[in-house]
Amino acid sequence: MADHTTPPHRPPRHRRHAGLAALAATALAAASITVVALTSTATPARAAGLSPFDIPGRGATVPFVEHEAEEAAHTGTRIGPDRRYGTLPSEASGREAVTLDAVGEYVEFTLTEPADAVTFRYSLPDNAAGTGRDATIDLRANGALVKSVPVTSRYGWYYGGYPFNNNPGDTNPHHFYDEARTFLGATYPTGTRIRLQVSSTAQSPTFTIDLADFERVGAAIAKPAGVLDVVTDFGADPTGATDSTAKFQAAVDAGKAQGRAVWIPTGTFTLWDHVVVDGVTLRGAGPWYSVLGGRHPTDRKRAAGIYGKYVPGGGYSGEIRPHEANGPSRNVTLRDFAIIGDIRERVDEHQVNAIGGAMSNSVVDNVWMQHTKVGAWMDGPMDNFTIRNSRILDQTADGVNFHTGVTNSTVTNTFVRNTGDDALAMWAQNVPNVNNSFTFNTIGVTILANHLVSYGGRDIKITDNVTADSVTNGGGIHVANRYPGVQGPTAVLGTWTIARNTLIRNGNSDYNWRFGVGAIWFSALNEPFQNPTVNITDTDILDSSYAALHWIEGETNGINLNNVRIDGAGTYALQVQAASRVSFTNVRATRIAQANPMHNCVGSGFQITQGAGNSGWYTATPYCGPWPEPQWGNGPTSPPGPTPTTPTPNPTTPPPTGGNLALGRPATASSQNQTYAAGNAVDGTAGSYWESANNAFPQTLTVDLGAVRRVDRVVLRLPAGWERRTQTVAVLGSTDGSAYTTLAGASGRVFDPAGGNTVSIPLPAGDRRFVRLSVTGNTGWPAAQVAEFEVYGDGTTTPPPTTPPPTTPPPTTPPPTTAPPTTPPPSGNLAVGRPVTATSHADVYVAANAVDGNTGTYWESANNAFPQSLTVDLGATQQVSRVVLRLPPSAAWQTRTQTLAVLGSTTGSTYTTLKASAGYTFDPATGNTVTVTFPATGQRYLRLTVTGNTGWPAGQLAEFEVHRS
Repeated sequence: MADHTTPPHRPPRHRRHAGLAALAATALAAASITVVALTSTATPARAAGLSPFDIPGRGATVPFVEHEAEEAAHTGTRIGPDRRYGTLPSEASGREAVTLDAVGEYVEFTLTEPADAVTFRYSLPDNAAGTGRDATIDLRANGALVKSVPVTSRYGWYYGGYPFNNNPGDTNPHHFYDEARTFLGATYPTGTRIRLQVSSTAQSPTFTIDLADFERVGAAIAKPAGVLDVVTDFGADPTGATDSTAKFQAAVDAGKAQGRAVWIPTGTFTLWDHVVVDGVTLRGAGPWYSVLGGRHPTDRKRAAGIYGKYVPGGGYSGEIRPHEANGPSRNVTLRDFAIIGDIRERVDEHQVNAIGGAMSNSVVDNVWMQHTKVGAWMDGPMDNFTIRNSRILDQTADGVNFHTGVTNSTVTNTFVRNTGDDALAMWAQNVPNVNNSFTFNTIGVTILANHLVSYGGRDIKITDNVTADSVTNGGGIHVANRYPGVQGPTAVLGTWTIARNTLIRNGNSDYNWRFGVGAIWFSALNEPFQNPTVNITDTDILDSSYAALHWIEGETNGINLNNVRIDGAGTYALQVQAASRVSFTNVRATRIAQANPMHNCVGSGFQITQGAGNSGWYTATPYCGPWPEPQWGNGPTSPPGPTPTTPTPNPTTPPPTGGNLALGRPATASSQNQTYAAGNAVDGTAGSYWESANNAFPQTLTVDLGAVRRVDRVVLRLPAGWERRTQTVAVLGSTDGSAYTTLAGASGRVFDPAGGNTVSIPLPAGDRRFVRLSVTGNTGWPAAQVAEFEVYGDGTTTPPPTTPPPTTPPPTTPPPTTAPPTTPPPSGNLAVGRPVTATSHADVYVAANAVDGNTGTYWESANNAFPQSLTVDLGATQQVSRVVLRLPPSAAWQTRTQTLAVLGSTTGSTYTTLKASAGYTFDPATGNTVTVTFPATGQRYLRLTVTGNTGWPAGQLAEFEVHRS
């Protein structure tokens, strides 16, 4: 859904699904990074770009470990990085790969976990006829040949404009890569060297390797009791030699009639047409064992697929045969098998998708979808449909599309890569889509259009996803009134929650528009937004190929960005090509390629409301002119948070017998916000903390002590400088991690900075291995928060606090003294790096930010609570006559006036006024800097007292500098 040359209305594009002719070349894959060892004369392994699997707490949990070819030892040629559409590296994960073009050349991966199977992503050249070529590549373990693996280019190489063709003489070649999977024949241990090596160039002159995903598949799932077997009961052919469509249809019809599940045993089954399901469970021995595929040999619009019944007058307007009518199907479960098709071209009218039709109250679980037109094109109206724990790879069009009247439905914990159109999409054509969600998915390399998109819809949720590498005509997240039938009641309406997503190398050049598309972009092509609430929060936009944020095609409104990090953009932070009303709070932009971070040719039509904490993206004089060439690679190469992506394994030795039994132990939580992961609560420092998802009580935090221990007390801590709050907490215990008993009932626990923000909860002495906190309320923030979760017993005693209680006094109370340094303070800014305290702070905007020498960080007091003060201890009495106050630099905050006074003290108890209270204007035109002078005086403590701020109802300072003169 990305043909930007068309007018607002165009024919709907119904997606197909697929068959399985070339099962010997079946494929699939994924995307991440692991550095591997060198071998002989191979090119050393080295780091590449940020991987979607580097992001903790977001995206899908997958069963494989991914290794990038360019990071592995190899004797080939490293290609890329390059993001230009139509180049081989542009479609590689991380925009880099390794090309092998001679006999003996290889890429060698070193296993970091045991594995018995591999999926690798590769590209072979097309042939002159555009029908592709077949070849093999050797797979070796520690140098010994394991097998030759078939590879092909029959499922890649498309040309021309939408909907594309297979003519190599046309323009715009793309969709270069495919994926092959194979068992290794044994389980190889960690450290095994697995090599993909060229044995002949007769069938293909080159083999480009992008990555390899290694996993431990294990044995097939055993056949459950009481099921109907498509082979033994209905005669389906597990060799794939004959068409089994009728046998499968008879089996699922009988399953519905008898109320029994239908079993697909190990085998490769050919289906020349849809199997229509309703009121039945269809399950297999696992997606590596039970494989469906095939395509009708003469009627090419018929191919393997599992379909629900169509709804009369619904999203599908093509031919409906009698057994496909009177939908939607209901109460369907599809699980533990693969649909690997044989679709090699794109014809939108063909229903050759892996899963389709309409299914309400139904679940797709652990299904592998590959080489079909669309993984799942669902034509509503339908309700309560879930896809989870699945893989969708190598599609000619979308990964998933919820089309027409799909409600209360979700795709979650699913891995998607190499789709020829939108990876996960919703399209509310003519009938509203309502309350659908895409959550905890990982999406890599979307060839055309968007990773995540909803065309219209009400109350949509897009949360906790990771997306990487969009190639052309789209971005990472798209919110739009676009495409036919999206207007009025089907348009963007209600409250949209777009939260905790990470976008890596998203956005790209649109080959029709001839300019870049943003990583997150908004369109109102069909009609203006009608005052929805679109909340984009806690989001990281990293290394965008063009702009990070983009508005185009009609007026939008109701867009609120809060706590958004933009780190690296090939052109602009903001690309404004249409009017909009947008609020920005704590939106920080760094490493923007253009000196002017905003492109805006609509002037005052783009209305900005600024809250606190913005930096790096705003200018009062935005650029409007020719499009610049993008500058790529500005983003981070390491993940934004320290939390590891894999859980800490249980140690083989018991925890120590003394002290905090929970220290360093595995901890899990029901949820986490941003990088505030469960592990922070057991790391021994109260400066880091766990925070749950917001506005979603109850929440739990559980620690595994590693063995059953005698437990009689827990101690809970928050960071020392936080304001007083009460959390409603219960404590539970378990010996097996399954059955829990209540040790301390739910009660309000007061965390008071005067007492070190520490709570001790006595428990009845008893044996427990797992100790759990259940939090149901918090007066200070709408989430559970714990900096340290300490567990004691076995005769241990509680040590003194790991972090001292706060030193911030109210203005009338003297701060504690600090011993003078043994060396005199430096000249210049005497306050840099010195101890500093504040009467309060908001969120993470602590006092220390004001003396760290960095104007990109800042202190902010509690809101709506003047007066507030900030006090710095110079360590010894110094002659001072000037303070310099700074806010984030000129490209960030708008003009504001803060009313403040400067006070001084030699003892920290008695303060005198050095400069009376007055209004001081922080103006971006002069660097957002204020200098306050006063008669030279000897002072050790300098205090600012803030009583007003025209820009935000709090005291705010990025830097508090103190100078001699």
